[in-house]
Amino acid sequence: METNQLLQLANEYGSPLYVYDGAKIELQYQRLEKAFNKVNSLKINYAVKALSNISILKLLKRLGSGLDTVSIQEVQLGLMAGFAPENIIYTPNGVSMEEIEEVAALGVQINIDNLSILEQFGAKHPTTPVCIRINPHVMAGGNSNISVGHIDSKFGISIHQMPHLLRIIENTGMHINGIHMHTGSDILDIEVFLYAAEILFKAATEFKELEFIDFGSGFKVPYKKDDIETNVEELGKKLSKRFNNFCKEYGRELTLCFEPGKFLVSEAGYFLAKVNVVKQTTSTVFAGIDSGFNHLMRPMLYGSYHHIENLSNIKGKERFYSIVGYICETDTFASNRRIAEINEGDILCFRNAGAYCFSMASNYNSRVRPAEVLWYENKAYLIRERETLDDIIRKQVIVDFETEPATI
Repeated sequence: METNQLLQLANEYGSPLYVYDGAKIELQYQRLEKAFNKVNSLKINYAVKALSNISILKLLKRLGSGLDTVSIQEVQLGLMAGFAPENIIYTPNGVSMEEIEEVAALGVQINIDNLSILEQFGAKHPTTPVCIRINPHVMAGGNSNISVGHIDSKFGISIHQMPHLLRIIENTGMHINGIHMHTGSDILDIEVFLYAAEILFKAATEFKELEFIDFGSGFKVPYKKDDIETNVEELGKKLSKRFNNFCKEYGRELTLCFEPGKFLVSEAGYFLAKVNVVKQTTSTVFAGIDSGFNHLMRPMLYGSYHHIENLSNIKGKERFYSIVGYICETDTFASNRRIAEINEGDILCFRNAGAYCFSMASNYNSRVRPAEVLWYENKAYLIRERETLDDIIRKQVIVDFETEPATI
C-alpha cells in the first residue's frame, strides 16, 4: 500500500489502527499454489490463529482456502464465515475431551496429538475419521516459543511412540484418514523441513487408508529489506516431486496439505499509531505512541522485529529513536532505531502487522482495542469497530456495596 493511502485511513478511522491489504493476501496464496502446482491434489488451510477476523476468513474462502483451527471458537468463526465443515481441520492441544467431541459433532476433521485422547476418542467414536499429529523430533523455527517439533515440545505424538499408537488404533478399530506434523514457525532451512517430511512419509506407510498428509507450515517471511525468507518455490519443487513419488509407492493419490498463517497475512498487515510525545533523556530520544504491547505484543513477547516508518515524514533526515508505548511498565517496540525525524502528531507505520498482532491484543490497562480496516480492490472496508469502555465492562457484574447488607 502507498503512504498516502495509509495516512488517509489513519485520518479517517483514527489511531491506533490495523490495516490489511487484501491484494497481498491474494498474492501470497497464489504464490503457494503456484509453488506446488505439480501436485495433483493440494489443500491450503489458513491458520486462523494468525488473524481471525471473519471478513479476512471470508476473503480466504473466496480464494479457495480451507481453515486450520485450534479451538472450538475458531471452528465456529469458520462456520460463520461460510466454510463447510469438511474444509476445516481442528488441531487442539491440551483441550478437554468434551470440546473435541463437540467439534467432531459439527463434522469437522479432527486432528489428535496425544495418546490418551486418541484412545478415549477411538473407544467412543471408532467410525469418525481422525488425523494424527506426529512429533518428528526435528527442531525448526526462529524462536524457542514457536519451535514445536522438537523432543521437548508439548505438541504431537512422538515418532518413537509409534508402536503404542498402532496398538491403540488396532484395539479401537478407529479410522485414520490423515497424518500431520508442524515443526515450527520461521523455517529457514528447507532441508531440515524435507528431513522431517521423510520421517512423516515413513510413518504414513503404517496407515493403509490415508486420504491426506499435512505438513503444517511455518514458512518465514521477510521482516526487513534484504531479509532472508523461506524459499517456497524451491521447497515446492523438491517436496512435490517426493510427494508424487510417495503416492505412487503408497498406491493411492493423496492430498498434500499446508496450514500457512503468517505466510499469508503477515506482510499484508500495517499497524498505524500516532506519536504522543517526543522525549529527550540524557542518553535516548523516546517517541511515545498512542498504543502499547496491549495492541502489539510480539516485540515484547518474542523480541520480534517490525520495520517502522514515519509516514508523516517519509523522506526526512534519519535520527535514532526508541519507540515506546503508553503501558505502565517496560513497553518497547524498538530500541535505538534509525527512523526519519519524528515530531509529535506524526503517524508511524509498523510493517508485518498482519499475523499474531491483533489476535494477541488485550484490554490491559483498561485500554480499548483498535479498529481494523481491510483495503481491497481500491476500497476501504471497516471490518472491526474500535472498542469503547462499554465493550470492556459489558460482561462485568457490578456489585453495589452501598445497598448490599454488610456481612460479619
